[in-house]
Amino acid sequence: MIPINDSFSRRNSAARILFILPALALLGACNAVVLDPSGYVAAQQRDLLVISVVLMLLIILPVMALTVLFAWRYRHTNTEATYEPDWDHSTQLELLIWSAPLLIIICLGAITWLGTHTLDPYRKIERIDANRTLDVANKPLEVDVVAMDWKWLFIYPEYGIATVNELAAPVDRPLQFKITATDVMNSFYIPALAGQIYAMPGMETTLHAVINEPGAYHGFSANYSGNGFSGMDFRFLGLDDAGFRQWVAEAKSSGRSLDRATYRDLAKPSENVPVKRYAAVGDGLYPAILNMCVEPGATCMGEMMRRDARTARGKSGTHEAGRHMMQDKAASADEPVAANAPLTGAGLSAPGRTPPRRETAATAAATGQSL
Repeated sequence: MIPINDSFSRRNSAARILFILPALALLGACNAVVLDPSGYVAAQQRDLLVISVVLMLLIILPVMALTVLFAWRYRHTNTEATYEPDWDHSTQLELLIWSAPLLIIICLGAITWLGTHTLDPYRKIERIDANRTLDVANKPLEVDVVAMDWKWLFIYPEYGIATVNELAAPVDRPLQFKITATDVMNSFYIPALAGQIYAMPGMETTLHAVINEPGAYHGFSANYSGNGFSGMDFRFLGLDDAGFRQWVAEAKSSGRSLDRATYRDLAKPSENVPVKRYAAVGDGLYPAILNMCVEPGATCMGEMMRRDARTARGKSGTHEAGRHMMQDKAASADEPVAANAPLTGAGLSAPGRTPPRRETAATAAATGQSL
């Protein structure tokens, strides 16, 4: 006959195992790509993360251990512990308590400052990896990235091709991403390659990176953007030079062209969009997307800002600013502007007209007129 205590102990152990199994299953589904990246930028970010955690653990672990130790040693039932109710200060203890965290904070600050500038996404790649510097002849591959509802468009200006939800790059070649969006803010993120960077409509952000190992990697939007957000993923392919050339050739053989009309159809909200490839891209498509003037007759944001800036300068009364405004207006109408043409605009008079005189109390008194 099994003793009651042994039976209870076995049931308790079985319950513990059943409780732990789901937790282990969840941990087994975790993807440790952030701690095991394939790009040099992501590897440096991983190192920064690990060093920061280790430095903080230098304080956290001793504090947790001492908390347990003090609670056990100075428990109520321990009559051997020293009891000093009037003790209130120790210089040595104060120095230890405050100096250790201060030194760690200084180290964290220095590492973060250096890492922030070294890993600035706008900073060009200077090394392929920790052991190899960048060859000057190794020209960066530019990729124009457009976050859409709910898909990703990648344009390769160097090759004149474009893809949807598929990105490819040769191994050990620097990459320069120019990133924008069509509607709402998104976040471009390939954990194996580099950190995330935001994509915003009417604005352009830049990311420099390099992939060091061939493979297929997961990219996605890290910023919620609506109903189709969960399916806004794409595949990133790290290929050798021959594989990348073949990938470009396959894109060029697709027979489809991404002109402005095709882009307007593509820009309509859609979910779980399959991979698409375009053999040709319309001239000036990405600048038009960035300036939000793909639609026929739309005024580009860059042109609007230039007009606003010159209007503001014209209101300040500068003669040269007014001259630029007239030249821009005439240029848009294909009309030449004479070098000595009278200027019009804020604070300036029209041709053949005398500026109206503003009467003040002083001038009225001098001329005997009433205001």
